Amino acid sequence: MKIIIDADAAPRSVLEICRELSRQFKVPVITVASFNHRIESDDHVVVGDSAQETDIQVANLTRKGDIAVTQDWGLAAVVLGKGAAALSPSGRIFNPATIHFLLEERELKAKHRRGGGRTKGPAKRTAEDDLNFKRSLHKLLGYAATCQSSNNT
Repeated sequence: MKIIIDADAAPRSVLEICRELSRQFKVPVITVASFNHRIESDDHVVVGDSAQETDIQVANLTRKGDIAVTQDWGLAAVVLGKGAAALSPSGRIFNPATIHFLLEERELKAKHRRGGGRTKGPAKRTAEDDLNFKRSLHKLLGYAATCQSSNNT
């Protein structure tokens, strides 16, 4: 099991929380970002700056049982399809049963924007977002550790 972070858009606080919990649960962290970003990480993968290059690398690195951190709903769907967990930087645990609704919403918003409409951007990050993220990541890591220990007995 590993935590793979789509680090192109991950807030620094999310990276710190991932590092902290990875030490606690003894799980490696891999960050992936284009060469345009300066990411300090022990295991960092640098990709080009073409559209979707980071997402493709995160998807390629992801295996069943991993946790991918991304705010991209399309990447979350790919990760879930591989049997991994997907978590947003705000702490939302993506659900395989409902991801298709998010993808439909994304397509409707994109269509609206293509037609000249405007959509609301993300809200400013808060301390509560960090707390929600930490709780959700802890929950996923704890669940995985429980599953792993029950498989070993």
